[in-house]
Amino acid sequence: MIPLIPRLYLLDRYILRLFLRTLLVAFASFSGLYIVIDLFGNLEEFLGHIERFGTLVLLEYYGPRILAFFDQTSALLALLASLFVITWMQRTNELTAVMAAGIPKRRVVLPLLCAGWLVSITAAVNREWWIPGFRDRLTRNAQTWAGGEARAFTPVFDFQTRILLTGKGVLPASRTIVQPAFQLPDALATEWGPALTSREARYVAPQQDRPGGYLMIGVTSPADAAKRPSAHIGGQPVILSPHDTPWLKADQLFLASAVTFDELAFGRRYRRYLSTRELVSALRNPSLDYGADARVLLHARLVQPLLDFCLLVIGLPLVTRRHGHGIFYAGGMALLLVIGFLAVTMAAHALGNYLIVRPASLAAWLPLLIFGPCAYVVLRRGWE
Repeated sequence: MIPLIPRLYLLDRYILRLFLRTLLVAFASFSGLYIVIDLFGNLEEFLGHIERFGTLVLLEYYGPRILAFFDQTSALLALLASLFVITWMQRTNELTAVMAAGIPKRRVVLPLLCAGWLVSITAAVNREWWIPGFRDRLTRNAQTWAGGEARAFTPVFDFQTRILLTGKGVLPASRTIVQPAFQLPDALATEWGPALTSREARYVAPQQDRPGGYLMIGVTSPADAAKRPSAHIGGQPVILSPHDTPWLKADQLFLASAVTFDELAFGRRYRRYLSTRELVSALRNPSLDYGADARVLLHARLVQPLLDFCLLVIGLPLVTRRHGHGIFYAGGMALLLVIGFLAVTMAAHALGNYLIVRPASLAAWLPLLIFGPCAYVVLRRGWE
């Protein structure tokens, strides 16, 4: 039986300290390499940003990306740190001395398993609380960081109102659509024409007495929009007109929609940085149809900590059962193992995304169904 909260002895503190040092060094090395490559690849853009916003723009840009980088590499970092600890103790004969003192090898591995599980939990906290707070920065790249130029976007269909939201481009900094052209369904087209167009449309979040949607400024079509009454579908306001809406000016219209600006402007990239709670809420939004890939993503969030732990459990025997190999051997084998994990996970997710596996959410659990029993057998044999 594996104790859930083992008592920390001198050996445990030594192993955990060595694990933490290795983890921090590996993370600093990998993240530093990522920053250098990305910085020199976008050097011209960053020189302009530094001249305009100051040197702190680098921290604002790369700070959130370091969190996202940790999310993507946490499992590999935990495995590499654990393998380094075991390999180091083997090369310095510390492991031999520990075993000669009557301490079994599994007692050496136990603090590494606990540390690896803590890394998985930290990565989950990072995904759920830290990264979502910076998704606005993460959805912008070096070219669109300032947000001064309109960028193209993929039209989004509002399934609740049956309106196609499109336009010339978006300005993420001001949450504005440039030259919007909202294509109306037949139920509204008979009174309002085929489309609503204007100079710009600004997203307005829902309030207590007003729905969320887009405030159209400088309406060009229909030309007599101010004289037409507001339109409703199923008793819910869809198009608010200044004819009977006092807070609208003569050249304005308000299109009520549950499609947020971030969903409109960033699409799939935006979903990656949602927390699980926000993703569940978005899946319940009647105006959006995320499809199977979003459901796979949701369940993959739930499975990820367990998969990270399975990777560590399966990877540790690469060095605990083989003496005389160096850290480069351990690192190479760990890399191959991670590639295998990624290949199986990506293949399983693809089966769900294309509805080859039904329900699609089952595809997110397939890697755990494959690697979970393997990890259990490895852990059981090693502990016995």
